[in-house]
Amino acid sequence: QVQLVESGGGLVQAGGSLTLSCAASGRTFNNYNMGWFRQAPGKERDFVAAISRYGGNTYYADSVRGRFTVSRDNAKNTVYLQMNSLKPEDTAVYYCAASPGAVAGRRQTEYGYWGQGTQVTVSS
Repeated sequence: QVQLVESGGGLVQAGGSLTLSCAASGRTFNNYNMGWFRQAPGKERDFVAAISRYGGNTYYADSVRGRFTVSRDNAKNTVYLQMNSLKPEDTAVYYCAASPGAVAGRRQTEYGYWGQGTQVTVSS
């Protein structure tokens, strides 16, 4: 069992930056690939970014590549999502998730543990 708690969301103007954090407790953190997903109002939850167990591999959705950076600190059991050049279309609830699979994937079904989410609102 892994418990995940996101923080760092809030209201920011377009062009601004936010850093989300996801603190994990329970099982050994570096046993898990970690992902970030988001769900905008009235839309399905979508993949944002993922990072492998030791951070050697990262993956991004096309919509955020070059603006967002995913990282992790295994000593602190925490994964981060640095978000720069934010746009109103980035407004969503952001979720972190943990996957024990072999690869840090893009599919939600690969992730067995989810946080409660944190709201990010980008004003124009």
